[in-house]
Amino acid sequence: MLAALLFAVPVMGQAQDNSATTDDLSVDIILSAENVTLEEFLWIKRPIVVFADSPADPRYVQQMQYLTSDLNALDLRDVVIITDTNPAEGSAARTALRPRGFMLAIIDKDGGVKQRKPLPWSVREISRAIDKMPTRQQEIQDRSEGLPRG
Repeated sequence: MLAALLFAVPVMGQAQDNSATTDDLSVDIILSAENVTLEEFLWIKRPIVVFADSPADPRYVQQMQYLTSDLNALDLRDVVIITDTNPAEGSAARTALRPRGFMLAIIDKDGGVKQRKPLPWSVREISRAIDKMPTRQQEIQDRSEGLPRG
């Protein structure tokens, strides 16, 4: 039942500016792995990939609750959330990352897998991990110098 509620959460997207609210988000931020490849986000977005063997997996349900609780913080960090709860489908992300059961993977804009976690992580933990990445540090520096967001 709870898993069904999560799928009723509106799909959010990338903000037009940093002051946008969740209601202002326009481009999809939560995507199904069956429709995307990780390569299409190279140098554009930071994929967070959430794997489970079923959408009813309690770890998956908890992770999606965490992620949807603060989409603005993730959008600020150019995150796209990719979900895969169907091992039989064999998505490109599942083939590339080879999860066993539940797994959270944080991928930087350079395409490198920076974190793999077997348990759900809060947005705060994810944000801290992203903020330590060299590409994110450069973005923060560029923004403070008034350079365009990349």
